Amino acid sequence: MWLLVLAGLGIMTLTHTAPAPFLLDAMSGDRARWHMPPTGVPTVYLTFDDGPNPTTTPLLLDVLQREGVHATFFLIDRHITDETAPIVRRMFAEGHSVALHSASRKYLLASPDDLARTLTGWADRITSLTGSRPCRAFRPHAGWRGGQMYAALGEIDYTLIGWSWMLWDFNWWRPRTADATVARILPRVHSGDIVVMHDGDESAPRKDQRQTVEAAATLIPALRARGFVFGTVCQNQV
Repeated sequence: MWLLVLAGLGIMTLTHTAPAPFLLDAMSGDRARWHMPPTGVPTVYLTFDDGPNPTTTPLLLDVLQREGVHATFFLIDRHITDETAPIVRRMFAEGHSVALHSASRKYLLASPDDLARTLTGWADRITSLTGSRPCRAFRPHAGWRGGQMYAALGEIDYTLIGWSWMLWDFNWWRPRTADATVARILPRVHSGDIVVMHDGDESAPRKDQRQTVEAAATLIPALRARGFVFGTVCQNQV
């Protein structure tokens, strides 16, 4: 009996926290995307979380501009200030996609109406500060999600964007480094994969994340040499 209870609790936990598509995601259909559909050309999707960061994001944009690559930036509302708004304007101007990210797991518990209003407010604020509107894509903090969150996304026609298995720069046991990120991601990439790296930090908006800049500078030419091109998760509006 206790084994069944523990198994049920484990499944419920994974439904909300699994770093890969799970039960809720399967039930949500096109409202969730953890892998991009085929395009006919081997394509990888670089995404960057927790910005804009005045210490790191401009350097990352320099690398992307030099390499001629477009990426998707999932931004935290409170990190968008008078100082960082020009960085976001540069993202739009250089052809990157801008989407929404949260800095807290608390939105897992928000009612559908409250979360829908919150996301719409964040998008409105980006629009007012930059003159461009983010695409209808949302990545919750650490991927924590629930049925109410999916209901909210349905209200405003947003898509939850996850990431492909193991294609992230997070490591529980060691600091992030460029070498570790490249070693983790490069051997695993397949067409349609969504890669997550961090140009910001949810609790330290100016934290130097230069390892992400260095990792991107290595990954992009290495992936291109393998025949990949680069896309954004919003390029056809998810």
